[in-house]
Amino acid sequence: MIDRTTKLRWRRVFRRNKKNIEGMGVKAEEQLDQLVVRRLDRLVNARRFVFSWLLLLALLGGGVVYQLSALGSQYKVFKATSGGTYNEGIIGSFTNSNPLYATGPVDGAVSRLLFAGLLKHDQSNKLVGDLAESYKVDAKGSTYTVVLRKDLRWHDGKPLTSEDVVYTYRTIQNPDAKSPLMSSWQGVQINATDSRTIQFVLPNSLSAFPFSLTNGIVPKHLLAKLPVSQLRSAQFNTDKPVGSGPFVWSAIEVTGQTSDDRQERIALLANKDYYDGSPKLDRFEIKTFRNEDAMRDSFARKELTAMSGLDMVPDLLQASPKLQEHNTPLTSQAMVFFKNSHEVLKDPKIRQALVYSTDQNDLLRNMPYPVLASRQPLLPFHVGYNSSLNQLAFDAAAANKLLDEAGWVKSGNGIRAKAEQPLTFRLFAQNSGEYAYVSQKLQKDWRRVGIDVQVLLQDDIDLRSTVANHNYDALLYAISLGNDADVLPYWYSTQADATAANRVNFSEYKSTAADKALEAGRTRSDAQIRAIKYKPFLEAWRTDAPAIALYQPRYLYLTEGEVDGLNLTMMNSSNDRYANVYNWMIRQEAVN
Repeated sequence: MIDRTTKLRWRRVFRRNKKNIEGMGVKAEEQLDQLVVRRLDRLVNARRFVFSWLLLLALLGGGVVYQLSALGSQYKVFKATSGGTYNEGIIGSFTNSNPLYATGPVDGAVSRLLFAGLLKHDQSNKLVGDLAESYKVDAKGSTYTVVLRKDLRWHDGKPLTSEDVVYTYRTIQNPDAKSPLMSSWQGVQINATDSRTIQFVLPNSLSAFPFSLTNGIVPKHLLAKLPVSQLRSAQFNTDKPVGSGPFVWSAIEVTGQTSDDRQERIALLANKDYYDGSPKLDRFEIKTFRNEDAMRDSFARKELTAMSGLDMVPDLLQASPKLQEHNTPLTSQAMVFFKNSHEVLKDPKIRQALVYSTDQNDLLRNMPYPVLASRQPLLPFHVGYNSSLNQLAFDAAAANKLLDEAGWVKSGNGIRAKAEQPLTFRLFAQNSGEYAYVSQKLQKDWRRVGIDVQVLLQDDIDLRSTVANHNYDALLYAISLGNDADVLPYWYSTQADATAANRVNFSEYKSTAADKALEAGRTRSDAQIRAIKYKPFLEAWRTDAPAIALYQPRYLYLTEGEVDGLNLTMMNSSNDRYANVYNWMIRQEAVN
């Protein structure tokens, strides 16, 4: 129990502490009044100074954040990614996507994207399997066996089998189908041995036969009920074609009231069930143009990803920083074909003089873009190519001597004549910048030795008619050769006749020695033996001078920015640019 004395002592201590606390409170209030309240007016007066410091600190902080962000982007890279729409402009018009008939630049492009063939050329221009898993040839070289990949599907989901392949090639063989491929398939027997295996039996050994298996295969279940004679105009070809290629038909839009301003836009979608995986692009659109200016302007407006069909880069686009030029040599030859049945050109001395007087090196040196020289009917990578059997080299003196010996005398105007007949003929060529330059250069070279040449440049439609009917004296033209050395169609005697299926012997060249060599060379599979067999052909061609080989044309493809996966080396045709279109990518994303 606490006594009274203790209680009084605690009470005194409590009162003393309370008094001290009250004193501290009063002192704190005095300090607050003195140090803060009385100085508030001074702080208001310094507000501009304080605001300036706060603004400076904010700017410094923002700069640090921005610099950190900028430095961070330096450590990021851009990587191609899937998706997007690829818009390609092509000069021409769309008429038919069916691979049995597609021949023009637009038709060929659409057909190639929609339809797959048994074989195809890859980006290195090597022949590889497409729908075919493998193929082999027997010891005689006349029977080829092709095996399809497993689980192939048409765009409508139906299975693709050997029956579709047999139907495709038997239709090509049918004269009522009127396919331009028919001449290559005469005499070939096609049979299906099971659902995946097709056997091709040739009348004779043909080493170049596999190169005939690159055309698209068409679906039997959709076309077999149609009369073959009506197949070329079938709705299937332009409305809703069904193929097995990397892209699926979506729609077509046609604008314009006349043939001059008409345009087509063909929309294709990625084939999710494509045997080599779904394409990286979501959509592929082809837009047609009737002239270069319209396509160029559309490209300048960023409406196109790429352009096909130009000879040179338009001046308007030269300075574009994102423009990508793809210049790819073609396995083709630009040549001057002398029609051997022409009154003047039937004389081999005249033809030899024309070859001698052509300064090929100067012509190529002044081309607006680099091209590969061609100096004989075979290309350097062909079996049988022999540089010692190149055409006659430039020698103006030798040309003049030959013409003098042939009785052609120079007159006062510098043009040669014989029996009052001037030494003159017409040279036909395509109306383009490239061929205008080449033809004019040839005209000047030949005039120097006294030969007068009238150059006639024609548009594509007129030139095709001129070529088909052989309505020319000489023809500046490019022919497609491909990877194989079998050039028989262009130089074999029967191909000069008006009754020939394709009549592509444009020189109307006839030589028994050349015929025998061409026949022997195409039936041999051994490279060394083929080279030996082709030698007499090269010798006859050099002596007879039915044409002048000039250069390998190049294909120009222009894109807006880089297209990942597009890496062209050499191609057989412009449509081979799609060799791996399913791997093309145009979108990019930043990654650390």
